[in-house]
Amino acid sequence: MGVFPRFGSWINQKSQQPLKAESKISKNVDSEEDNFELPNKDYLDLKEVRKQMNLWREAEKKHPWHNASPKIKVTRENGFYHMHIELTLGLDPDQVYFFLTDPESDCFFFLMKENKSRKVLFENGPRLITRVEKSVACKVFGVYIPISMHLILDENRKDYMTQYKKERVIFMKEFKGNYKVEPVFVDKERLCKKKIPMTREEYKKCSGGKGKIASKLTLDQFYKPYPPFNLPPLSWLVRGLTIKTSKVLLALLQDMTWLVRTSKPPPSEDSKSASNKHEKH
Repeated sequence: MGVFPRFGSWINQKSQQPLKAESKISKNVDSEEDNFELPNKDYLDLKEVRKQMNLWREAEKKHPWHNASPKIKVTRENGFYHMHIELTLGLDPDQVYFFLTDPESDCFFFLMKENKSRKVLFENGPRLITRVEKSVACKVFGVYIPISMHLILDENRKDYMTQYKKERVIFMKEFKGNYKVEPVFVDKERLCKKKIPMTREEYKKCSGGKGKIASKLTLDQFYKPYPPFNLPPLSWLVRGLTIKTSKVLLALLQDMTWLVRTSKPPPSEDSKSASNKHEKH
């Protein structure tokens, strides 16, 4: 799989075996840095994820996906900044949300590079609440400055939604937000001529299972800097850095989805067996 070995190998392994029923009992983990395990949940259709991966790879060879620029709008009211982002990505929601939430992925929480600590506070089915300490590098006058962030993340891995709020964020008096990933039926006009699909099931049926599903990422972030960063000209600097950093991270996310679309598919079990036999002879 190359570009995302943990997700890819997990899909290949799990799609070969039936899903096991898992305990509904919530879990509390006390370790400050627990080992992240890829989810094995009945709310994720592993075969469908694998099928979407193959559809996107084949489509990229003939008609490459064009990355549209993200829509970013920042407004200010009563000292609060509101940043609204919309971005469509050429990959299905399962993989996009995985990139955003996997703590061992370079894309975790909008590609913050340094993962200092993570603690699971609560887990029950698709819902997961964690306390994380991350840092993101902001470029100020040509110099990268690490911004430390202590956050509480509340994830719904079935609905591809995450809410977050600060415990402590440098320079920020208030810092909270949410993001969600929604499916986009990109081939509906070409493959679904009689009826516009409203759900994945309808789309799968009218497209004969050949329709690609893209992802619409929407983020709303609210923040209020401490004085004097809430006053001009420092407030202008904070606003500019927020927009610039967001654009860089979103571009990196687009690059990651491109790598997935252009990656080589994993060898099938049959080809592996044939290869092993050939080596023995």
